[in-house]
Amino acid sequence: MGIPNLDAPALEALLAAAVAAPSLHNTQPWRFRLSPENQVLEVRAVPSRSLPLADPDGRALHLSVGAAVFNLRVAAAHLGWHPDVLLLPDPGRADLLAAVRLTGPTGPQDHRGRRTDLYDSIARRHTSRMPFTGRPVPDPLVAEMATAAHTEGAQLHLPDITGTRRLLRLTAVAEARNHADPARIAESRCWITPPGSDRPYGIPVAALGPTDAAGRMPMRDFTGPLPVPHPPALRFERHAQVALLWTSYDRPEDWLRAGQALQHVLLTATVHGVRTSLLHQAMEWPDLRAATGLARRRCHPQLLIRFGYGPDGGRTPRARGDAVSPRRASP
Repeated sequence: MGIPNLDAPALEALLAAAVAAPSLHNTQPWRFRLSPENQVLEVRAVPSRSLPLADPDGRALHLSVGAAVFNLRVAAAHLGWHPDVLLLPDPGRADLLAAVRLTGPTGPQDHRGRRTDLYDSIARRHTSRMPFTGRPVPDPLVAEMATAAHTEGAQLHLPDITGTRRLLRLTAVAEARNHADPARIAESRCWITPPGSDRPYGIPVAALGPTDAAGRMPMRDFTGPLPVPHPPALRFERHAQVALLWTSYDRPEDWLRAGQALQHVLLTATVHGVRTSLLHQAMEWPDLRAATGLARRRCHPQLLIRFGYGPDGGRTPRARGDAVSPRRASP
């Protein structure tokens, strides 16, 4: 296959899709570099936009970069190219997490309509920290979300009511620990952006969301006891729907695959008007992360996804194109 002509508008579309991926605290821990001679986009980690306390091993960072890679794949396919992805292509360059080579055009086996649905959902997907209605998501759609995860090399476990309560209880324990740890509170506060800020990273105060008045849903409190205006507490759905994303192994490459699976699941939900939020607190404590696992071998939990019907989530900022534009490689 020939190498496509990656002009400026196409490159802008690819990067706009990539940076729309979710990341813990909206840290956006990625940067991109284009090798023009072979049309390879390198996706690199940015350690300065990591969370040393909440994510000491960089697992969540890899999830975030994996989600950005999936968006790159979707955007490339939408533009008519085939994205060939190589994870961790150079062991000697620890920050180089993925290389995406574009070839084209895409083959007849690709489904244009489905590709367009996912691409259009990239800009519409937002984390919703608001209460959901409680109306259950139909089983066929839940199965489609599970298939999306499986396609990317991960699994999506849909617990029963007892299992859901157990996972939410472990999340609540983790949230209480975070709230009691001054260093972790300070780390979270660093990523809150005040009204009127033009900072392209972090979470605006308006997007933080309310707490659950009934105390059932352990939504993250980014501010701790900080005396700042909080949204009034609201009643969240009584019977939450959650899904545990897990992998059979727990290596950096598995984290990158899990990130791609996560984004495939989130975009699939968005296509059908389902809102999502990410409950990561229990994954930040080794004992609680282990406790969220299933009673089977080689189950490594990566993230808990809450999903349902309700209001759209508030937008979070993204770095401008000039902040993430790839540097041309030397000839």
